[in-house]
Order: sequence, then C-alpha cells, then structure tokens
Amino acid sequence: MKNKIKLSILSLTLLSLASCDLDAPTQSTLDESTMFSTYALAEAEVMSINVSFGETNSYRGRFLPYYGLNTDVEVMSGSYPSLANKTEDKQSLCNYSTLSTNTQMNTDNNAYAMFYQGIERANLAIVGIRKYGDIENNPDMAQLLGEALTLRAVLYNDLIKGWGDVPARFVPNNNDNIYLPRTSKDSLYIQLLADLEEAEKYCYWPNENNITKTTERVSKAFVKGLRARIALAAGGYALYGDGYRKSKAPELASSKMYAIAKQECLDIISKGCNTLGSFEDNFRKLCQDNVAAGGESIWEIPFSAGRGRVLYTWGIKHNAKDQYTQQAQGGVNGPTPFLFYDFDPQDIRRDITCIPYDWSKELIDGKSYQQLRAINKWNFGKLRYEWMNRIVTSTNDDGVNFQYMRLADIYLMAAEAINELDGPAAAWNYMKPVLDRALPAAKVAALQAQYTASKQAFFNGIVDQRAFEFAGEQLRKADLVRWGIIDTKMAEARQKVLDLGNRTGNYAGLADKVYYFTSPLDNETLITYGLERDETETGVSEWRSQMKATYGEDIDIHSTNWFIDTKNNTLKLNDDYANGLYVETPSLHCVWPIWQTFIDKSNGMLSNEGNLGQL
Repeated sequence: MKNKIKLSILSLTLLSLASCDLDAPTQSTLDESTMFSTYALAEAEVMSINVSFGETNSYRGRFLPYYGLNTDVEVMSGSYPSLANKTEDKQSLCNYSTLSTNTQMNTDNNAYAMFYQGIERANLAIVGIRKYGDIENNPDMAQLLGEALTLRAVLYNDLIKGWGDVPARFVPNNNDNIYLPRTSKDSLYIQLLADLEEAEKYCYWPNENNITKTTERVSKAFVKGLRARIALAAGGYALYGDGYRKSKAPELASSKMYAIAKQECLDIISKGCNTLGSFEDNFRKLCQDNVAAGGESIWEIPFSAGRGRVLYTWGIKHNAKDQYTQQAQGGVNGPTPFLFYDFDPQDIRRDITCIPYDWSKELIDGKSYQQLRAINKWNFGKLRYEWMNRIVTSTNDDGVNFQYMRLADIYLMAAEAINELDGPAAAWNYMKPVLDRALPAAKVAALQAQYTASKQAFFNGIVDQRAFEFAGEQLRKADLVRWGIIDTKMAEARQKVLDLGNRTGNYAGLADKVYYFTSPLDNETLITYGLERDETETGVSEWRSQMKATYGEDIDIHSTNWFIDTKNNTLKLNDDYANGLYVETPSLHCVWPIWQTFIDKSNGMLSNEGNLGQL
C-alpha cells in the first residue's frame, strides 16, 4: 500500500511564489537550523514539494489531463461536436491553437503557478539542507538533498515541455528576484543536468535503504533515468525564438547528450535494481496502489486516496456508479482510432492499451456491463477501476498514482542512444527485452532483421515501438518534438484518420459492421466480431454459429455500423475529426503561451511576443 507522505504545518503555510507574485515569502518562526539539521523535520519539508503536484489545478487537474494531447497515438476521446474548434478552451489546449487567455488555464492557481510553488519549496529545502544538513556525515540527509534537487528538475522539465523558455528560479524568492524574464531552455537544461549529476551522488538505489523501498520516493535509478530523459530532450529539436531547431549550445550537442543518456541508462540496467515483469502486471500494480520498489515502476507522482484524477481522465469510462467504482468517470482521453489497427494483432500491448468499450449506465442487479463504444471514442485500458483493490467513492479524484517513469523507458532510451553512437546491432540488445514480452519470438526475430538493417531503420523502429509501448502515458508529444518529426507524424495521423474512415490504403478490407453480445458467463464481458482485420462479413455466419454453440442459442447478438453514422449517413471519422488533431503547425505551437494573468503581473518582464507559434 502507499506510504503516507509526511508534511509539516510549516511547509503548508509557506508563501511560495510563482514568477509573477509581488511579495517575498514570510519567514518561518521555526529556527531554520533546527528544521534542516533534524532529519524528520527536513524530510517533511522535502515531502511538502509533493503537495504542489496534487493541488487542484496543478498536475492533478490541468497538466496530466491536457499536456501531451494531441499526438499520433493520443487524442481527446471524441467529446466535442467539433474537434477543430479553436474557441472551445479544453479542445484548444490540445489542437495546437492555445491562447494566453484560455479559461482552463488563465488563473492564478493553475499548473504554471503550482510548478513554481513546488520549485520554491524545493529551493528552500536545498538551501537549508546544504547549510545545516551535514550531508557529508549523514547519508539519509544527503538523500533528502538529492530528492529535492530531483523534484525541482521534474518540475522544470515539465515547465519547459509545457511552456518552453520560462523564468529561472534556483534560489528562494526574495525582494531582488520577484520579477524575472524568460530564460533560455538551454541554460535551464545545463543547470538541470548538473543538478541531477550531483543528486546521483546522494540518492540510494531502489531498496538500498528503507527510504527507497517505495516508488513514491526518489531513488538513484530515477535520478539517472530523469537525467537521460532530459539529455535526450536537450540534444533534440525544440521551439526557439528563431524557429524549430536543435540547440546551438556546444554543451548540448546531440552526441554529448546521447552519451549521457547511454551511460545513465546502462547504469540502471546493469545495477539490476528494477525488473520488467509482464506488461499488464505493471499497470495492475499501479491501479492496486502497489508502490513496492524493484519492479518496473521507477518513480510515481504520489497521490493520496482522495486526490489525483489519473483514472478519472485516462481510465476506461464508467457511466454509472457500479460494482467497480462509485465514480462515473474515465474515458476523457483515448488512443487515436487507427492505433488498434496499427498494432500487430499478436502484440499483447494492443488489447491492454486500446479498449473499444465502456461500462454501461444501465445496471442489472446493481451491476454494469461492457458496451461497445464508437470508432472515434476508444478508451485507454492501462488504467482500470476494475483492477483496483478499493472502491473509489470521490466524485472527482481516484487516488491512483501517476507513473512518471518505468523501466521499459530506460531500455528504449538506451537503445535509441546506442543506435546513434554505436549502431543498430549494439542497440538491438536493449530493444529486445521490451519486445520479448510483447510479441512471439518469430515476430521479434523478424523485427530484429528489419530494424538492424541500418541506423535509420532502427530509429524508425524506436519511433514505432515507443508509440506501441507508451501510448496514453504522456511521453509521445515530447518524443515527437525532440525527434523533429512532429509535423510529419501529425500529418500522417490526419491521413490515417481519413484512410481508416474510408477504409482505404492500409485499412482497406475492414468489415462494415461490428457484431457483439454480452457473455452470459459473467453478464459483463463484451464479445465482438468485426474488429480484427481477418473478421470479414463472409465469416459472420460461422462465428454466430460458434458463439451460440459455446454460449447458448438464446444469446442476443447485436450489430452496428462501425464506420457510418446511420442517423445522418455520414462518416464517424470525417474531415472535422481529422482536422481537429491540429489546427496550426504543431512544431510552431508545441508549447503553451504563458498565461495572461502572469504576464499582467510581471512588471513588464514576461511576454509572449517574439515567440514563434503564439496566436
């Protein structure tokens, strides 16, 4: 079960400032030397950083639901009449048309402000522990310093992903640094890489100490993994004031960043403190609040049982309070409709990731059942109320942690970096473990031959396999940006939507209808025919006979046209859906503007002018 995060009353009353606030923080009445020389008090201060993750409009209610959409594998799940609507503020956060006045974000307490609140808490802890913590002689206190440095890096990394160049605050707020301009992401990356290199010296490996027996605490494995992730971002493409390009800073040259990523990932893999296990088990453990360190999960944003909207947003939709949850939520975001068909049918990741059903509003004997959704409203299935060990009773929160990093990411980052530095033959050894658990051996061997043919072929394999492995985990957008291919892949996604809707190109031959019924064995499981490529109309009669022989002659088999809205005889995947994936050039609009409320209160120091992509 989850550990209870300890928080001090002092930390919860600190006035932590965003880049636009007008007053310096009030001073604590508790002597700073006592606070940061006493482990329990210092730990409480470091753990208070987690409060900023869970604030209403921070990661919980704004960043996790919206950042990372839309991509070639993730999209809002058909919730709006017009996906290309620039004036619908939830949709415009995702379709690359965001305004600084967006009503979902343009508030004093949104994610941008809460990230700086967490940074201020981290800054106070870092200064205090350095001064009073005696880290040379107290390794547990050194661990706390490493955690504070790492959590600050998490927040800054996500600020850069979300907003690009942002103010640099690496010391506590004071009267001299209230108003700050944007700082180049290059400078921020250089600082974060140095901070994490330092933090590595302080943090314990998973299970090396009681502190790191849980995935809710920072371990050396996470520090190294985060440093690898930031290095790949720093060495890749990003939106700068003069265009979409790689950094010109010699310190952030791609070859140097690949070398860092390679070494950090190999350190984690060779240490063996984490193991892959099965793909499904990783997500079951996440839903079951199993935070024991040493499995695939490396670090999770910790939410208490009454906080966090992870399943609420990314889980399978439940339309009623039913046998699995007292919260009728989920299904806000889902996979792009073609992702299911792009998977190899034998890839075990497909049917865990792409779910064509939700849970009924109708209750029979108090229980709901799985019902077919629509081709434009797929669910992600990695997170499920039905996998939980507790019944969610909150109307707004589910308390499941957000898995920020897992071991499969380490293997695939290693493979990517090694391919660039040493070639595909050496890199294959680090892609293979991820594929071995997903596909039959013969198909893994076929992919080996395909991917190791050249460095470019292996890179293409990385692009594909990171899509299949991490869809719905908010890694894809940052990947597409740093690879420099976001425009190409989003254009491909738009064309795939149209091809699938018209059943042309790679999607030719798919059946018109999907046939379905509820299994009488448990009165909840949906059984379908027509979703698989080989389930054609000519086989319906034989399938129907087999189902009646297996489940009984009285089963009630229904059918629906999967591609056509028969009410108005229009395509379900139409031009509006395709165009709604993006309405401006993605590479030039891949970051959000700083919200107007912060610009107005910045004493003229902040602006969106001169930044490409601002509308």
